[in-house]
Amino acid sequence: MPSAKYMAGVDMPGKPEEIKMVSNAMANVPRRKMMAFLAGGERTSEEIGEAVGKSMLDYHLKILEQAGLIEIGAGKVRLSEFGKNFMETKVEKPKDAVTDLSGAKPVEITEVRQLLPCIADSTKFRIIAQMAPPLGGALKPLEPLFPRGRYSERIGALIIQRGDVLITIYGTGSVTMTMIKGEAEARGVLAELREKINEAIAKGVAPAPREKVRVEPMEIYRYLPQTDCGECGEQSCYSFSIRLMAGEVSLDLCKPLEDPEYRQNREHLLVLVEYI
Repeated sequence: MPSAKYMAGVDMPGKPEEIKMVSNAMANVPRRKMMAFLAGGERTSEEIGEAVGKSMLDYHLKILEQAGLIEIGAGKVRLSEFGKNFMETKVEKPKDAVTDLSGAKPVEITEVRQLLPCIADSTKFRIIAQMAPPLGGALKPLEPLFPRGRYSERIGALIIQRGDVLITIYGTGSVTMTMIKGEAEARGVLAELREKINEAIAKGVAPAPREKVRVEPMEIYRYLPQTDCGECGEQSCYSFSIRLMAGEVSLDLCKPLEDPEYRQNREHLLVLVEYI
């Protein structure tokens, strides 16, 4: 159980095990939804189930309680003081702070610096290119341009999935692509990116939010190691994919994905779970 020190209102837990508990609790999509729902005030578990989903509801609430993020009592569930502070740090910036593209300048692909064999498939390549001028924070409002694109605050990059190809555009201007057939395909993809981005910049406003992308269990399964090792606690990788789709397990339970040979699989899965 987390210490009383950070449950009383300190911004972050101090001990490594406490930090890990909070991180694990918030790594799950249903639990993040529960926290957002509770930010509006205390609720009954029935109300939470109706709003977020009833699958493994008691389990999810217990994990959040153990992490010190919520309090349960008298038939009600509420954010703890630490939970309130935690959620305040997660509040998104005002929309007008991230939707204005008027200051962004048109971009060009200045060079394709490296063409390296992919770890996952030696017949494909990993491309490193450069986009100028760097887009920096203007990348985030460009996210809706791409059906499977998401902006990562952690690395300051827009990550785009196009089939087996994974594209990462960094705020610094660096662009990486995996599973590319060769330089000709890479230059074609880069030209499409440049055209789409420059069209949005010319309009000066962010594109409208996209519809939610549907992800199927077989798509998740495709990028899992498919070793059926059982380290995650499931009988097979396919059953793990189903429970991952249901929000009942988190991706970090799949230990083989930590191996370098599955690095690109993990990158794809991190994009996919954003749409579950």
